[in-house]
Amino acid sequence: MFKKTLQIIVEKTNGSLGALIMGADGLSVEKFFSEEGADANLDVAAAEFTSLVRSANKSGRDLDFGELHELVVALGNVTLVMRLFNKDYFAVLALNPEGNLGRGRYELRKAELMLAKEFAV
Repeated sequence: MFKKTLQIIVEKTNGSLGALIMGADGLSVEKFFSEEGADANLDVAAAEFTSLVRSANKSGRDLDFGELHELVVALGNVTLVMRLFNKDYFAVLALNPEGNLGRGRYELRKAELMLAKEFAV
């Protein structure tokens, strides 16, 4: 079920390199990569950015701004969109610089709603 959801996100978002569901521990639960993204070390990148997600979430709580819902990191060769399902799991979508960021964000939100039961804590 998870892999199919990730595949739909990648296929519906122009410029997608891949999508992953990550645990807060930095381990991937499931992943799906496009042909272009297969060699891009996206699972390593997602694991590296897990600490940024944890840090941003903690900062939001400490400042009484609330829980983190989404984080976008735009780098020279890739844009990462991270959408939190709960405190323990989040999705990552990797896009090339010309990728459709708005559509990617929309597809991640749809996936969050679709998978809400699976990630209910």
